[in-house]
Amino acid sequence: MADSAVTDGPEWKCGIERAKSDGKELTKEEKQRLRKEKKQQKKNKEKKDEKASQESEKVKKPASSAALVSQPATQPLTQKAPSAVPAPAPVSVPPSEVPDPAEKHAKSKAELKAERRARQEAERASKQGKKGEVGQQAATGKPKVQPSELQPVVKRLPEHIQVDNPDVLKKLAKKLERQQIPLRLDYGRKVSLFSHLHQYSRKAPLTQQLSIPSTVIHPAIVRLGLQYSQGIVAGSNARSVALLHAFKQAKSELLSCIERYIDEKIILAAKAIAKYSIEKISDGDVILVYGCSSLVNHILCKALEKSRKFRVIVVDSRPRLEGREALRRLVQRGISCTYVSKVFLGAHALLANGYVMSRVGTSQIALVAKAFNVPVLVCCETYKFCERVQTDSFVSNELDDPDDLIVTRKGKTHLKDWQQVDSLRLLNLVYDVTPPDFVDLVITDLGMIPCTSVPVVLRVKNVDQ
Repeated sequence: MADSAVTDGPEWKCGIERAKSDGKELTKEEKQRLRKEKKQQKKNKEKKDEKASQESEKVKKPASSAALVSQPATQPLTQKAPSAVPAPAPVSVPPSEVPDPAEKHAKSKAELKAERRARQEAERASKQGKKGEVGQQAATGKPKVQPSELQPVVKRLPEHIQVDNPDVLKKLAKKLERQQIPLRLDYGRKVSLFSHLHQYSRKAPLTQQLSIPSTVIHPAIVRLGLQYSQGIVAGSNARSVALLHAFKQAKSELLSCIERYIDEKIILAAKAIAKYSIEKISDGDVILVYGCSSLVNHILCKALEKSRKFRVIVVDSRPRLEGREALRRLVQRGISCTYVSKVFLGAHALLANGYVMSRVGTSQIALVAKAFNVPVLVCCETYKFCERVQTDSFVSNELDDPDDLIVTRKGKTHLKDWQQVDSLRLLNLVYDVTPPDFVDLVITDLGMIPCTSVPVVLRVKNVDQ
């Protein structure tokens, strides 16, 4: 039986030798083919040895067959072999059926070929049997999977954004139980498109079910989590600084590192971004801002200190109405507003594919500005650059308390009993994602770059660290 493994000829061998001489690492496919070639060479060598032994037997066989033919026909060929190995029982041939020497020689070649094939089959069967016995004795775990049988890698969503999967919820509940943390239940009915995300109510905080002394969570971290959930600490910079200060309270040995991080990555970064951004602000500009970004407010205040004459439009959105705070700060500086010539936006994160993640509504502002050919400038510190890739706001996001959308106007609260209406769902998203096509420039503490340069900055940061 011929072996099915074949090599690809001298060209492939020359490629392998050249790769070895250059010190390059072979791919999995090349390694596999190299192993097959070695096995084939070994089998060819064994076949050559068998052929040599068979040819030597052929030389001896005609002499013995001639001796058997010269014996009397009445003597049966049933003598036992003197060796301990039992030979196959010969068949007695009548005198009338004794072939001539030429026919006997031709028959012996066919028999030799059949014996050789039977011997090869027996050797293969014995090898397979030995391999099976070794595998049963070892029984160390999962069987080896050949490279050709490897299953394709399926990237699955993280467990924290698979709320609609009962198996994931059971796994999460067991994990929290081991950590002595109760499972927080979702609140209200969710929009089906966002059913895989968590939605909590501020009226039922986690601390009502959590016994803090029996846990290993530091009180500063618990307090910060409550401030996050209640919306007391809002904005990416405010949340980052509050988190680092909470860590500072929890671990005193991190004081110097945290202070240096705050100075270099937030305070000094804001000064550097303001320096670059002021160059983009000209006299007579009308700048549109959305929400309340501490970095954007700092840039506008510094531009005013540099005697730049400009006006600002503040765009706001419910339910947080962060623009009111931005308006209050800018009005104190004496800045007025009319039409728009530039749009300055803050960012919560800048993703590796160039998309900007910021407060919900940012993408709509950028879309409208792009439609009217108004430049959109995103101000973002490099510590917010993220290796994650995301192209929409559905897969990974945060759902805030839907009750925040309930507003009383002129004594009427239209959404007060929204949970009693079966067909009504309230959606309170926290973030959205802006495509890089809507952003003209990103101003960072390293300089002004396009959105597509995020992977380069991440690679440089990893090398520096």
